[in-house]
Amino acid sequence: MPGNSFGQAFRVTTFGESHGEMIGVVIDGCPAGLVLDLDFIQTQLDKRKPGQSRLTTQRKENDRAEFISGVFEGKTTGTPLTAIIRNQDSRSKDYDHLKNVYRPSHADFTYDQKYGHRDHRGGGRSSARETAARVLAGAVAQLFLKAHQIEVAAYVSQVGAIATNKNYSEFDLSSTWSNDVHCPDESVAEKMATCIDDVRKAGDTIGGVVTGVVKGCPAGLGEPVFDRLHADLGKAMLSINAAKGFEYGSGFSGVEMRGSQHNDRFELRNKMDLADPSSARGKGDALIATASNLSGGVQGGISNGMDIYFRVAFKPVATLLRKQVTVNQKGESVEVAGRGRHDPCVVPRAVAIVEAMAALVIADHLLRQRLVSVKS
Repeated sequence: MPGNSFGQAFRVTTFGESHGEMIGVVIDGCPAGLVLDLDFIQTQLDKRKPGQSRLTTQRKENDRAEFISGVFEGKTTGTPLTAIIRNQDSRSKDYDHLKNVYRPSHADFTYDQKYGHRDHRGGGRSSARETAARVLAGAVAQLFLKAHQIEVAAYVSQVGAIATNKNYSEFDLSSTWSNDVHCPDESVAEKMATCIDDVRKAGDTIGGVVTGVVKGCPAGLGEPVFDRLHADLGKAMLSINAAKGFEYGSGFSGVEMRGSQHNDRFELRNKMDLADPSSARGKGDALIATASNLSGGVQGGISNGMDIYFRVAFKPVATLLRKQVTVNQKGESVEVAGRGRHDPCVVPRAVAIVEAMAALVIADHLLRQRLVSVKS
């Protein structure tokens, strides 16, 4: 079963299943000497873990990271960094009735067709439980990026038809975690929470959108032609469970604009005139920036020094606590209903995953760029 690794210079490989003994990750390429802030790593894991509120699955997992290689005296050694998270509240019996049934819009049928054998307990490897290992790796990547003054943030910008109409630049993104939905627009967050709660009570689910932002990214990251920075970001986001769409910068709305409206004009700015001097690159006090940022911080597949921003669309959770018609492995028509604990909407917990995957991409490309610089 290939396809469990991501990245080149900063390469992560996740392992484990939803109802196995543990899940974990191996990080190969993490530079030596990075101080592992365990409190920060746990904070990131807590943002994703189940059982946070009535709006998420009530599965109870501590999601405590245990580092078993690649660290000495609190710092990375440069050798493969391995960490595990033990599963503690799997309750596999909740899935006994699904052993021979293909749940609608799940990976049951496709896994069975590909491998001829599948783990029906929570979906096994296809479960979103695997993303905890990504968040763990992403937290390490974020520590590396912080040392280079690069920050990654994300927030819920839409649930169903309820969306904030504000730009990310209008928010204090540190307030994202002040409510259960993880939307920094408080008035909209309340409506989102009510929507999710109503859907949950009806035994149904709903989708949403997570917006991601990368600040302080230097110009020059990205490897044309096939490893363009936005292409790797797209792959990272679309690899997340339930992700159905990705756009960066103006995205699909740009098709309605003329080129004269859409082009990001370059200009010289004085460093002291910028609220965030790191958002522009140049020599001396004359910094090159763009008057607008419809490109989303990426041009020609390479970062231009402006903020990178993007949106990820997530579908409604496929598990419903109501009856659905489907078929079993014999091809017989049957009814199935979800049991146990499931999210009515994934986006509140997906915020931490989006941050993690963005951090992995930027860390990987930053290391690749440094390798190029050394060789040249």
